[in-house]
Amino acid sequence: MIECVFMERLILASASPQRTVLLERMGITFEVIPSNIDESLCVETDPIARAKMLASMKAEFVAQKHPSAWVIGCDTLVVSSENELLEKPRDEEDARAMLGKQSGTISHVHSALSLLRGEDDRYEGLSSSEVHFIELTQEDIDWWINTGLWQGCSGAFQIEGPGERLFKAVIGDWAGVVGLPVDLLRKLMAEANIV
Repeated sequence: MIECVFMERLILASASPQRTVLLERMGITFEVIPSNIDESLCVETDPIARAKMLASMKAEFVAQKHPSAWVIGCDTLVVSSENELLEKPRDEEDARAMLGKQSGTISHVHSALSLLRGEDDRYEGLSSSEVHFIELTQEDIDWWINTGLWQGCSGAFQIEGPGERLFKAVIGDWAGVVGLPVDLLRKLMAEANIV
């Protein structure tokens, strides 16, 4: 893979290993500086608006400390077929409830990006996809919970790796469901003239 080296700093404002892997696959030189914002400070309840606001908050938090760098903020939210926002599960019981709600249904995943530098340069967008779950048996749910891979994941699932067996199909942007909509990021970077 050819690595792209920018004269300007590029920072991923996320501790997500999945996002790091996706960005590395783009061949981009970047640093990881997690934002560590308190997401409970975001009072927006509409899922799309909330994803956009959280992505901006994460990017802004890091950009304030690194005003000359380009900062990527991301947020991915899951909405059940009953239009319920499913954020990161609090515990195993919460994760089981989320999986039960999504069994045999279609969840919508909204992944927002905020690319900014300082106070003046801002490029933002959203990628939305559908995740079609199989009918999950109790054994399926027990197996997934025992992997521990649900922890820290919106909707209590991952579509990559072992989690693939929970789904019939993903309609839309696979990378966006993982947590970093790569095609959208390329578009925003081109608009910002940093590619």
